[in-house]
Amino acid sequence: MGIIRSGFNLMLGTFFGIYIAQNYNVPNIHKMANAGVAIAKSIEESYRKPKKRDVED
Repeated sequence: MGIIRSGFNLMLGTFFGIYIAQNYNVPNIHKMANAGVAIAKSIEESYRKPKKRDVED
């Protein structure tokens, strides 16, 4: 009974997701994640300590 119930839940979730994606303006999560990573990298690079060979005494 567990396989039938979990299979039904999987199919129901898949059909619901397809319906939502086709009928509503759902943001592209992959593009948002890539933009967040790019922003985090730029912030990290701007606050990074200089390397020892770049520092002059």
